[in-house]
Amino acid sequence: MSDGKFPPWYKFIKEHHGKYIDCLEQLGEVVRREGPLDEKTSHLIQLAAAAAIRSEGSVHSHVRRALAAGASDEEIYHTLMLLTSTIGFPTTSAALSWAYDEVKKKG
Repeated sequence: MSDGKFPPWYKFIKEHHGKYIDCLEQLGEVVRREGPLDEKTSHLIQLAAAAAIRSEGSVHSHVRRALAAGASDEEIYHTLMLLTSTIGFPTTSAALSWAYDEVKKKG
């Protein structure tokens, strides 16, 4: 991810605690490579987890990453809608609105 896509707070932490963020980023890469799931599937799973904890920033990030890994808009929306019976409609609806924000930016 280019520096331009990081939220301001993440950039601040990265600037002031670079070793910490480097380790965090390296952990994410190692975990993704450790198993048989492809990059797209990994980001869809992380998208679902982000929605479940109502992390707007993470939902935005994993929508962008899933799209970059080849996920379709429909796969993004379906991933989130599958959560309705688990995390409830209000939380799912919020996550869908954040996903639509990113898809609109894509064009």
